[in-house]
Amino acid sequence: MKSFCILSILSLLGTCSSPKYTTRIQNIKDGIQLADSTLIVNYANTITSEELSTLLYKFSSPDFEGRKVGEKGQKKAAEFLKSYYENERIPSPFGGTNYYQTIPKSFFSNGIKASENVLAYIKGSEKPDEILIISAHLDHLGINADGQINCGADDNGSGTAAMMEIAQAFNSAKKEGHGPKRSILFLHLTGEELGKKGSEFYTLYPVFPLKNTITDLNIDMIGRVDEKHANNKNYLYLIGSDRLSKELHYISERINNSFFNIHLDYRYNAEREKNNYYTRSDHYNFASNGIPVIFYFNGEHADYHQPSDTPDKIEYKLLEKRTKLIFATAWQIANQEHRVAVDTENLLLK
Repeated sequence: MKSFCILSILSLLGTCSSPKYTTRIQNIKDGIQLADSTLIVNYANTITSEELSTLLYKFSSPDFEGRKVGEKGQKKAAEFLKSYYENERIPSPFGGTNYYQTIPKSFFSNGIKASENVLAYIKGSEKPDEILIISAHLDHLGINADGQINCGADDNGSGTAAMMEIAQAFNSAKKEGHGPKRSILFLHLTGEELGKKGSEFYTLYPVFPLKNTITDLNIDMIGRVDEKHANNKNYLYLIGSDRLSKELHYISERINNSFFNIHLDYRYNAEREKNNYYTRSDHYNFASNGIPVIFYFNGEHADYHQPSDTPDKIEYKLLEKRTKLIFATAWQIANQEHRVAVDTENLLLK
């Protein structure tokens, strides 16, 4: 009985001495120190609606035949991405001229041909072994039975163009002596429309160890406006930001509140949300491996998965603003003193 009483008292003391949850969360918020605000603004401003438009019109053009996995149009899209990074002098993580992570036909089903993820890489100046991934899928639905091309301008030409502009901004910073402290992998994924096959392959055969991958920022449809926001276009859905790392969530909010003031809509991040968007894009394969993620998304619209998803319907100024938000969030993650803390390892939550 005596030992039981002692244990009860110690347990009570431990409970009383633990900070309240709200205090722990405030400690996380207070610990976020913005990295180089002036540089964030300077390089974010290199991202323009004009350049995004040029890239997106090309990427979603009929030349690429809807970018169906393994088909000629998707191969042309992959070559377009490779040429872009070569022209920008952004290297491949493999070295040399190989920017492809080849995925064999045997990894797919239903007669889908071999395909490839396209990878580019900026090495970190201080902590190169810590990897931030920025991802977007490059594939789409191809050509309909009636011969109509699914251009996939929003899905996912918008995310692809955004990532290309973000890579260019980071590379400009590096050339001017302000490269990221951590490494950044720009990961264009194939097979998302087939069930996230490109990201599944990458997480099974990662180019860099998954234990060194600190976050995945996944961009999938950020160029349009859904019906829920027809009267207020200044929004973006964020999904998954607090699922594995409260710190990541509050970094994201701090960046937005400091520079952009976009309405961050979390309705699709709710547990048991009926659309289950958290599991439906490439970030989920990283989250399943314990890697914190943010999924950036504008919601579905009438042209979703239709040939009518064309580049003339993209809101390019809005796409610019959303892309700048993602760039600035990536800048903070890549340059802050410590890597993003997973909740289970975050001492501020103990």
